[in-house]
Amino acid sequence: MNKTHWDTIIIGAGVSGIGAAIKLLEQGFSDFLILEKYPDLGGCWRDNTYPGCACDVPSALYSYSFAQKPDWSRAFAPQAEILSYVRSTAERFGITPFIRYGIAVEDSFWQEESQQWLIKTAEGDVKTELTANKVISAVGYLHEPIMPTLPGLNEFNGKVFHSSRWNHDCDLSGKRVAVIGTGASAIQFVPEIQPKVGKLSIFQRTPQWILPKPDHRIPAIERAFFRLPLTLNSWRKLIYTGFEAFGVGFRKPLLLKWMQKIASAHIKRKIKDPELRRKLSPDYTMGCKRVLLSNNYYPAVAKSNVEVLATGVKEIRGNTVVGQDGSEADVDVIILGTGFHVSDVPIAHHVHGRDGRSLDDVWQGSPEAYRGTCIHNFPNFFLILGPNLAIGHNSAFIVIEAQINYIMGAVKTMQRNQLQTLEVKAEVQQGYNQRVQQELQGTVWNTGGCSSYYLDQNGKNSIGFPWSTYRMRKLLSRFDMASYVGLAKVDWAAQNLKASSTKKTTTRRKKATEVSV
Repeated sequence: MNKTHWDTIIIGAGVSGIGAAIKLLEQGFSDFLILEKYPDLGGCWRDNTYPGCACDVPSALYSYSFAQKPDWSRAFAPQAEILSYVRSTAERFGITPFIRYGIAVEDSFWQEESQQWLIKTAEGDVKTELTANKVISAVGYLHEPIMPTLPGLNEFNGKVFHSSRWNHDCDLSGKRVAVIGTGASAIQFVPEIQPKVGKLSIFQRTPQWILPKPDHRIPAIERAFFRLPLTLNSWRKLIYTGFEAFGVGFRKPLLLKWMQKIASAHIKRKIKDPELRRKLSPDYTMGCKRVLLSNNYYPAVAKSNVEVLATGVKEIRGNTVVGQDGSEADVDVIILGTGFHVSDVPIAHHVHGRDGRSLDDVWQGSPEAYRGTCIHNFPNFFLILGPNLAIGHNSAFIVIEAQINYIMGAVKTMQRNQLQTLEVKAEVQQGYNQRVQQELQGTVWNTGGCSSYYLDQNGKNSIGFPWSTYRMRKLLSRFDMASYVGLAKVDWAAQNLKASSTKKTTTRRKKATEVSV
């Protein structure tokens, strides 16, 4: 890679990064680079290859609106098919030549003198420094798995792996297996491995609300129907509207009671053992944690070779997993279904703003941004799937496309007004986040009576979006330049020649070029 400067560098070649690249090209911007630390694109759909991995959002919603797929094989698409879709879309829109694989971003710093980002990368042992006018972080929040620091885990004699880093070389046949965690991934892979293992011990700290999954294979005649003009888009809009209606319950938790009754009936229908049913029945309001969908999880855990231990894990002692309640399970393999770093995304350690502080230092455990996208003191830096944009009822593609639209508005505004930098005003960011937190107070995430990834280490909801996606799309439909300060382009080389000028003169020059449209 001979070139070292780019107008825009995108970090991550998952759904967000590919989508941003497509829209940059569409707007006539081709001076960009995508940095991907792994040897392939796809993000979480590349990483998660565990048995049974599939989407829990209807296939009709799980695509870019500008590149809809009419021939999904199932109502809820499996992992391999989604990954294939992302790859083919990247190829179709000519994005793959812009991706550099195997390059990890180790650090990035805003350079005040050059008004650029300095990005330090590593390709194996080779270290490289790149510069960019703009940076788009598209790393997502289902990227870095949480590896619990359990006493004795490193000394365990058997195999240990996280569900998002599935060890396909590990034969589970006849093995004693412990699963730690019962979130979205576990309820998918547990039914797949249960028939193979000798004994399955599931350590469940908190039970989940699980609804029946209306999944089915889509027949050929139905796929042919979706190829007709307007049918696919109409079907997509219908499903979207239905899920938005369901989402009202997250903001008005009492409305979720009827869905909770459906989930309770689901448990009663599938689990006949009263004690097991008690273990699997949540005591918090549905929606407080992510609502899960499954038809085969309950039948799987009811099998004779499965035990559900309603406790967290205290330690690993030799080949024994010890629960917080003192229960024990002797195992050969430990599978970690312990989720991901969501509010504490690792990239926050590696992005340093105008004052030299990292995002992690600025956030202090409670991420915030303006409209989930821009951050004061971090000029020309854009987040996709940033703070307080997570939704519990609809497709992530809705959020991603809305944000990309907003970012494209910012990029075009910079071009139109010949701006070197763009930065959200501190008071605007503060006011927006105050409104967000006020509106979140009555949501199920804040009042539902559970501990979830929506609440960060400080007890603040830095993840959930308090309004409908209709409002989200409206908020992000138009770039609001009045909320920002822009610095017009100047001849920085010439300015550097005048370095002997007084600080006062330099400050006066900069102020003279500030614009607020």
